[in-house]
Formats: sequence, structure tokens, C-alpha cells
Amino acid sequence: MELGIHLPIFDFDGGTPAIAGELARTAAAAEAAGATWLSFMDHYFQIEPTGLPAEASMLEGYTALGFLAAHTSSIELGLLVTGVTYRHPGLLAKIVTTLDVLSGGRAALGIGAAWFEREHDGLGVPYPPIAERFERLEEALRICGQMWDPADNGPFEGKHYQLAETLCSPQPLHRPKILIGGGGEKKTLRLVAQYADACNLFGTTPDDVAHKLDVLRRHCDDAGRDYDAIHKTVMAHNPRLTTDNTDEFVKGMADYAKLGIDAAIVIPTSTTPAAWIDQIAPIVPKLADL
Repeated sequence: MELGIHLPIFDFDGGTPAIAGELARTAAAAEAAGATWLSFMDHYFQIEPTGLPAEASMLEGYTALGFLAAHTSSIELGLLVTGVTYRHPGLLAKIVTTLDVLSGGRAALGIGAAWFEREHDGLGVPYPPIAERFERLEEALRICGQMWDPADNGPFEGKHYQLAETLCSPQPLHRPKILIGGGGEKKTLRLVAQYADACNLFGTTPDDVAHKLDVLRRHCDDAGRDYDAIHKTVMAHNPRLTTDNTDEFVKGMADYAKLGIDAAIVIPTSTTPAAWIDQIAPIVPKLADL
């Protein structure tokens, strides 16, 4: 099992002037520890599940990933996850391509249907009903696939998006991995089976994750897709990793590894995440042995 690092909070010791330096140190620490994934959320405002108010610090995701690209050399970079409503799909494909080229082929596209209505209203971004958001998500996945096909620069005609040309030059160095976040059984996991290279589930309990994987397998069967080809990750909340429970965490992750989970993604529990990563780094080879 691999380890991924996810950074949803930017309120570091030292305040706003400290953000850039702490992110650079955190990226270096993650890479030195052997983590294979480094991500931010994609939000305009901070979200309540972090325990912080909307007014807390939040950076624009792809700009922040571009900064990390210059401070790393091997770790995969992505957002967990881009809301489909935040950027036009053609522009999104171009942004991810740019990140891929400038990072030496390390960009991933994490994407989902979006959910935080307040930030949409706050910045004047349309927030359609959930059924439409899923329609837009499927069209966005198709558009990105066409943008990353150098043999197809033709038009795209969808219900919600119309592109006269899907020209994307330069092409990515490596076609970015598409990761769809969420465990919705009727729509989200069906889209994973049809379009994605990876999925991210909430690591609530092994039984819950096992059920979601069974649903995904059925969708893969229906779509004629190889279930084993999909990279499966969990946002590891049970147990949540701290510097005091590393052995308990590895033991808990063994149950997920038995289900075929390829990576556990963790959130630093410190306002100095670089130092936190240095402290938990010894778990990386232990996870790799699972």
C-alpha cells in the first residue's frame, strides 16, 4: 500500500507570509518520506468539515499545484477533487496539461460533481441541481478524453458544452490519470467504471469500503471494464493517522489492503505539516509491506 498526503488547510504557524515556505517544505518532506501522491482540495472558501470557518485561508488549487511542481521531482500532483462547476472543461483540460508539462509528467485530474453551494453563490458561479452537475461531469470527462487525444481535434457537441475545436497543444507528457472522488453507487461509481483510472473513497470502515468496491466491480462488469485496472484509494479516517498512533494506523490499513486498496491518503494533524510528515515517515515502508 502507498501513502498519499492531502493538504486541506493553509492556516500555518506564521500566518499568510509563512504559507509558501511551509508548502515548499511539506512537498520536500512528502517526497523524501516516499509518499506517492500530494494533493489539495479544490474550493474557493474553506469548508466546515475541516473545523474551520469559510473565512480561513484557501488557495486556488491549480496555482498551488504549479508552485509544488517547482519544488518536487517525482511525486504525483492533483486536486482531491476539482468540482466540475469551477472551470469550463476545455480550460480544465488545458490547465491540467500545463501542470503535466511543467511537472515532467506528474499531473493527475481529480474530479467530482461539486457540492459547496455557499462558495458558488459567494463568487457568482452557477450552481445547477445535482442531476445537471452529474450530466456536466460526464461531459467534462468526455471532453478531457478528447482533448488528450492528439488524433481528434474535432468538435464536441454535448447537452451542456459545445466546443468547436478540442485542440490541446502541447499534449501532456503522460496522459493524466483521471481520479473520480466519491462513493455514490448509482452515478459516481458508474462514471469511475466508464471513464476513470482511479477512485477515492472515504475510509469509514472496511465493511463500508468493501461494499463500495463490490458496487464498483458490478459497474465494471456492466461496462466491460477491467476492475483490477482501476487504482483504488481511500481517504484514511478510520483510524486517522497521528504522530502517536502510527502502529495502530498501519494495523488498521491492513484491513483495507486486503480489500485491494492501493493507497491510503492522510491529512496532517498539525499546523506545521512538514515536521508532521517527517515524524510519520517510518510508516511508509510498513504500508508497502501490506
